[in-house]
Amino acid sequence: MTATSSPPSAPTPSATAPAARGRGAFATAVRGRGALPATAALWAASRALMLWMLVHDFHSSNLVRVDVSGTYHNWYDILVTWSMPHDDITWQYPPAAAAIFLSPDLLPFLTYFQAFVALTVLCDAVILVGLLRAARRRDGSRAGALFWLLTLPLLMATPFARYDVQVTLLAVGSLLCLRHRPRLAGVIAGIGAMVKVWPLLALFGAPRGKSTREAVIAAALSCVALLALFAALFRDSLGFLGNQGDRGVQVESVGGSALMLAMRTGIWPGRITFQYGAFEYVGPYVPAIARASITLTVIGFVLLVLWRVRARRWTTATPADAALCAIMVFTVTSRVISPQYMIWLLGLAAVCLTSRHTTQRPIAWLLAAATLLTSLVFPVWYGDVLQNTWFGTILLCARNGVLLYATVWSGVRLWRATVTRSAADAESAAAATAEGTRAARA
Repeated sequence: MTATSSPPSAPTPSATAPAARGRGAFATAVRGRGALPATAALWAASRALMLWMLVHDFHSSNLVRVDVSGTYHNWYDILVTWSMPHDDITWQYPPAAAAIFLSPDLLPFLTYFQAFVALTVLCDAVILVGLLRAARRRDGSRAGALFWLLTLPLLMATPFARYDVQVTLLAVGSLLCLRHRPRLAGVIAGIGAMVKVWPLLALFGAPRGKSTREAVIAAALSCVALLALFAALFRDSLGFLGNQGDRGVQVESVGGSALMLAMRTGIWPGRITFQYGAFEYVGPYVPAIARASITLTVIGFVLLVLWRVRARRWTTATPADAALCAIMVFTVTSRVISPQYMIWLLGLAAVCLTSRHTTQRPIAWLLAAATLLTSLVFPVWYGDVLQNTWFGTILLCARNGVLLYATVWSGVRLWRATVTRSAADAESAAAATAEGTRAARA
């Protein structure tokens, strides 16, 4: 509709009745007056099911629970002495992560496990509320909230026994604040960087201008302030750097799936062992695969910077689209792809879907498929993966293949939308681009 077009007239009841009858009850509920009650009911039911899985050993969920009841609780016992658990090789996180593992003290009437899970569920709910609020914007869509609502349970019990929901909340919050409150977005991204590094990439796709400079400065200041604070409060707050650098090639990584296929066919004589808190490959060529992964990460970063330099068109969806693409690049090129990494990708994809102008809609559904495959890899058939059966090998290669394809397609779609675009597409996106420019200058 052009600027001079008159607003469409309201449809008559007779015209809308057949369409309403044609929709399912769920579709009607999420779009009409019952949207919020239906969303709340679905969230409560799905999360209750996830909690049931967590506490009832559903498909070996005890393997998931042990991270909270064992690893996290052991770290807590060290952190309360004002020291980082740097002697534990599984401690590989920036200093502000300590706040997450100490947070169960906020609920002293619960056990450590109960309090941690309760706070994680609360963070999940806050993410959903933020996505619903974003849907109320002029270019907003409830698709993002529904995506998060429906896809997180695909990971079964895993999200509530990891601290990645909390980290995803910081990244989602930064992206949702970026349009109108860039300084706050920068502060949140900086906090996220000091908890698990990657949320800082939420600022990567911000349009050029004063608001982005303010966000970057705010992020830098919050990082410095948190580093100083935790250095003052805790001993050896940077000890995690050595543990992270010693990581090898994890079984579930893209490089790991290549080694698994080679081992299954008898080409490679290596083996799988448990080290650095994960199952990793040991044998010839593993260091070369690790170096290749790091090289691909650098190449991916260079390509992202090239996009940043060449991009000419920003819509209101571009910051989230670019953030999702960047995180996917760093995920698929990493030496480690843990199941909980999918939580990050689902959260950022949900933010993308809150805008009708997003280029990442098909990527989001590919990520939903990859998430389902991830749960089949771990924990459902993790034994097949570790035993290197043909079934486990094919399952893992399929998951990583979907992730790799989705990453490449994400970058292509982002590039076409912001760097090269046909005249017809450019005309149809003019309104969205103008809206994004106004938001950046605000």
